[in-house]
Amino acid sequence: MIRAEAGDLLDWYDVHAREMPWRVGPSARRDGIRPDPYRVWLSEVMLQQTTVAAVRDYFHRFTARWPTVADLAAAADEDVMGEWAGLGYYARARNLLKCARAVVADHGGVFPATREGLLSLPGIGPYTASAISAIAYDLPETVVDGNVERVMARLHDLHVPLPTAKPELTEMAARLTPDARPGDYAQAVMDLGATICTPKSPACGICPWRDPCVARSNGTAPELPKKLPKKPKPIRLGIAYVGRRADGAFLLQRRPDKGLLGGMLGWPGSDWAETVPQDTPPVAAQWRDAGAEARHTFTHFHLRLAIRVADLPMGAEPDTGEFLGPDRFRPSDLPTVMRKAFDLARASFKDGF
Repeated sequence: MIRAEAGDLLDWYDVHAREMPWRVGPSARRDGIRPDPYRVWLSEVMLQQTTVAAVRDYFHRFTARWPTVADLAAAADEDVMGEWAGLGYYARARNLLKCARAVVADHGGVFPATREGLLSLPGIGPYTASAISAIAYDLPETVVDGNVERVMARLHDLHVPLPTAKPELTEMAARLTPDARPGDYAQAVMDLGATICTPKSPACGICPWRDPCVARSNGTAPELPKKLPKKPKPIRLGIAYVGRRADGAFLLQRRPDKGLLGGMLGWPGSDWAETVPQDTPPVAAQWRDAGAEARHTFTHFHLRLAIRVADLPMGAEPDTGEFLGPDRFRPSDLPTVMRKAFDLARASFKDGF
């Protein structure tokens, strides 16, 4: 069954669906082509708290290198973490591997075809399970991301602020989810929020839901959804030590699996705290201040990372980390904040490497 609102939106989607490398468009679905659950899952994990524009190239690289879930499951951890570098929220990459290996080991390389089965997999929560169920398997599950929340808040003129309003907005979205074409519908609502019902200056005049939209009628659409005020983020300080040996090898360490940047390559350094850290380099050398800070914002705090650099002798024996030569180290394998430190450190070495 399709309610009038869902039918109007699907008619709009049939014409205006965005083309994405992981998506099977409405015309292709009508021709019997079905989405690959692996590609749907991979895209949904990558898109969490990240934009479509940022994800496209990563998705192309991942699927070229690991075209199936079995290929990804067999990949080396450091290879996957290196390809993920720069996408942020690195726990997603660790869970990606755990999930791929569980699908292969416990499900014969096939993603479960029910929401409940998907929820049993590592790293798959309610949103991702609903998205895969709807988009890959065309099940009438309700998919609610930030775009859908905004659309629902405006459609019903709901002024309860987020995140308090999440349960009510999810219930509103569920009432509109049709039994027919739920996968296309889920993507249509997200496309509507991304292209028409945008956070600023929504294009209400060309919206397929302009007539039933209460906020448009009341003139309140641009101010919705309401949000509770954010708490100011604290500033944390740290030191990163960028050391290079005479043969061009850099001193690096892989961070613990748990915690920020878990499992990623990085520079040895201090803890990150709200007080100035002690200068405790990983190996005795003539360390010098690079004269610049690597600044980066995480979800809960701003980081200011002082940079120390040193030319290290061939016999250097560091307390932590290991030397990686040019044949093993790619700057692109570093997470964003560590890459910032690397780029700033260049000027402090004579050859600029």
